[in-house]
Amino acid sequence: MKSNIYYPDADRPIVFEEGLEFQDFVVDLLINELGIALSNYSSKYYQQNYGENRQGIEIKLDNRILETENVSIEVAEKSRASIQNWTPSGIMRNDNTWLYIQGNKKIVFVFGKSILQKLYKSRYQDKVWQPKSTIRTFLMPIAEAEKYALKIFRIED
Repeated sequence: MKSNIYYPDADRPIVFEEGLEFQDFVVDLLINELGIALSNYSSKYYQQNYGENRQGIEIKLDNRILETENVSIEVAEKSRASIQNWTPSGIMRNDNTWLYIQGNKKIVFVFGKSILQKLYKSRYQDKVWQPKSTIRTFLMPIAEAEKYALKIFRIED
């Protein structure tokens, strides 16, 4: 069952269960392929004050990578469209993250967060895309993502 959270002014419900399943998928992938065990934080307090997990690895689901041939990298968010100011998020969030993992159950990219920040500032800052009224991203073509990724997992069915 999927959990939907409805934010006032949101374009559509935010579906969390699919993202949590992807996070669990990546946890298994990392332990099986690289020997990295993640200790994810569950509480809002620890996630906001420290990061997603003790190891400093952010995991983002991006279902449309293969369809759009772009990786959509998050840089800012807000809880409601009516709020004026954006909060740094994703690669621009000030937390313990040093690895940024993005993908889906067919392709998973592992990036260094600092590399993505440098790419954003040098190439993409003026090309921010706002797919929803509450999130800002930049689109990196798959070819460029393959060039800058530290590791790529292609998962066969």
